Amino acid sequence: MSAALRVGISTCPNDTFAFHGLLCGAVSAAPLALDFRLSDVQELNEALLAGSLDVVKASFHAALLASEEYVVLEVGSALGFGVGPLLLAGPGGAPPDAPAAPPPASMRVLCPGRWTTATMLYRLYHPGEGAVSQVLFSEILPALAAGEAERGVCIHEGRFTFAERGLTCIEDLGGRWERDTRSPLPLGGLLARRSLGHEVLGALQRAVCASLDHAREHPSDALVTMRRHAAEQADEVLMGHVELYVNRWTRELGSRGRAALAVLGERARAAGLVAAGTPALKVFGG
Repeated sequence: MSAALRVGISTCPNDTFAFHGLLCGAVSAAPLALDFRLSDVQELNEALLAGSLDVVKASFHAALLASEEYVVLEVGSALGFGVGPLLLAGPGGAPPDAPAAPPPASMRVLCPGRWTTATMLYRLYHPGEGAVSQVLFSEILPALAAGEAERGVCIHEGRFTFAERGLTCIEDLGGRWERDTRSPLPLGGLLARRSLGHEVLGALQRAVCASLDHAREHPSDALVTMRRHAAEQADEVLMGHVELYVNRWTRELGSRGRAALAVLGERARAAGLVAAGTPALKVFGG
């Protein structure tokens, strides 16, 4: 068995940490040959939906739309409690303890990509509220701080740095999901073409597990890779990101992770965010 695979992952610290071993050559993927492409999450979602990659770390919202062609790997997911996107207001926009009042239709709300799980949550809990604009995730905090928008949905490293810009959190969308569903929030996962077959998928999953284990054993080496690609460069921010998003469900989704994917699909279909007949997400080996 041998296979050359086009693999897309994000530049976010949880991905560059997990794939550090494979990216730097410390872990072998043999007999697979992995051609890595690092991109923004929404670019990865679009690549998934276009079918231009064999393996891609994508938002679970996008994954639902590609569920006929792609399977979720057991390893590589960003899923958990306390990991969800934050709805932020610009300076002076709202006190931290104020209830989230519905914005007027003209209020500009920035989201990090049409098919991100963050946008799905905003549309799920704030349907029709504000004029939603999709922008690169790293542009949201600067735009809010500059007064270019009234609200924004913050993901990734911005969770740790928004207060430094004078911004306030008016709702933790992930926390609302947790209270509403009693389930961890599935943000994104590692998707692979079903057509690759059991043998290739198994080898790929083992290689990613080995890369993740290597990073955990050599965190200072992984930090070098993370710095190379991150939007925020402070080591404490990068490692805080890893501690939050690289958890037990990253190594193995398990039964609770699979159940969380099922809940996400059910809620998305019920809210009309994906078509009623959209197949459920399938986890490799399950």
